[in-house]
Amino acid sequence: MTVTLYIPCDSGALSLGAEKVARAVEKEIAARGIDARIVRNGSRGAYFLEPMVEVETDSGRVAYGPVNAKDVPSLFDAGLVSGGAHKLSLGNPEEIPFLAKQTRLTFARCGVTDPLSLDDYRAHGGLRGLANAVATTPAEIVQTLIDSGLRGRGGAGFPTGIKWKTVLETVSDRKFVLCNADEGDSGTFADRMIMEGDPFVLIEGMAIAGIATGATKGFVYIRSEYPHAVATMTRAVEIARRNGVLGTNVLGSPNAFDIEIRTGAGAYVCGEETSLMNSLEGKRGVVRAKPPLPAIQGLFGKPTVINNVISLASVPIIMDRGGAYYKDFGMGRSRGTIPIQIAGNVKHGGLFEAAFGLTLGEIVDEIGGGTATGRPVKAVQVGGPLGAYFPRALFDTPFDYEAFAAKDGLIGHAGIVVFDDTADMLKQARFAMEFCAIESCGKCTPCRIGSQRGVETLDRIAQNIEPQRQLELVTDLCNTMKFGSLCALGGFTPYPVMSAINHFPDDFRPSPIAQAAE
Repeated sequence: MTVTLYIPCDSGALSLGAEKVARAVEKEIAARGIDARIVRNGSRGAYFLEPMVEVETDSGRVAYGPVNAKDVPSLFDAGLVSGGAHKLSLGNPEEIPFLAKQTRLTFARCGVTDPLSLDDYRAHGGLRGLANAVATTPAEIVQTLIDSGLRGRGGAGFPTGIKWKTVLETVSDRKFVLCNADEGDSGTFADRMIMEGDPFVLIEGMAIAGIATGATKGFVYIRSEYPHAVATMTRAVEIARRNGVLGTNVLGSPNAFDIEIRTGAGAYVCGEETSLMNSLEGKRGVVRAKPPLPAIQGLFGKPTVINNVISLASVPIIMDRGGAYYKDFGMGRSRGTIPIQIAGNVKHGGLFEAAFGLTLGEIVDEIGGGTATGRPVKAVQVGGPLGAYFPRALFDTPFDYEAFAAKDGLIGHAGIVVFDDTADMLKQARFAMEFCAIESCGKCTPCRIGSQRGVETLDRIAQNIEPQRQLELVTDLCNTMKFGSLCALGGFTPYPVMSAINHFPDDFRPSPIAQAAE
């Protein structure tokens, strides 16, 4: 009987040596004459255990990790092909505490299936949502999305069903579905994991969006720093097209929908939807003023659904299990599950999908295991480089859009970056302003000039030049940027700056050494 081994081809696992492990396993299989095949799956998201090798046994899968290429011979000596005991044994991967505590809806197949096997995708529940969609009306699909309570997972949190309803009701000769896969926030990798580990769920979600709104063309705009995601998505679209999932008759229905993969050119601001559309149209990636809204006049001037990868990848299970099923998870107006990406100075980094409602303390201390250095946690930045820094005093905040907004924070793309007590929050505030200055598209003055003045002002604080006056100046500057910028790049940069100033005031005071020098 052929033995099946699973070794991730996910970029995160590859960066930790998964390719070397795969080659070492191939070498041992050949040398020992074992009848085995290797499936290059995605990652389950427990990156502190990657590269994680799994073997299919009579009693289910058995995992080993983190595996180094030099560990491979001893794994085979210990009976890897039958799930034999070894110092790297993890047992059933579903029972690993980090994974067992999760509620996997969107990421149910990630790390489990062969990313490019449509048969595998179908066997694990894939395409059921699309089959239900082609058997109903666009208005009913949109209503199901509204009933589910799904909100945009890219950061804005706008109700997905309302956006689709606007596009559906806008009359036009052409409509588009645009997937924003320009995942540029620090500490985020959920979009990449889906595109590399379960690409068909994104394709299925986009096809449902097309049928629901009358769009016949979709684009996936992927950041250039994700070459593996680009390659996997390109192959997945070709496979979907060959098998009738995309094309003139989606799943044999009268509905037409096709997808093209496009690659960005490295601009962070092109993660903003109007800049993204400009880039896709071959123009300079600068922000457009709104109105008109993209749902009414978007890509090439046509009504356009623009959603993040996770938003679209969450649609198939909603169409499969129903809006009420999805809405049953979560709290308040934050319904369903959210893929929390835990990164930075943390012991157990990785992706943790759970219903909204976990507190920040539970995520950092219990799930993340505290800092990797073993030092106390000083701050946690939630929502990427434009997110606020939360001190331990706010760790009772539940992971919920409104709860974070009430504490002058934002969930964003649900990336969490942990810092220990050696972090200098003045330097972090300066980094936020510098990041904005570098990445600004330059269209609006508050962002273009304000961020540069912010760097200069914070540098004067570091040099102990009238620090109180500089703090007043940077506060006024942040207020101008927050309310005067065209988009979230300039508008949200004040979040990390002001949260650092408000929650960590000691880091903005002159050091004893600086005072002595005076």
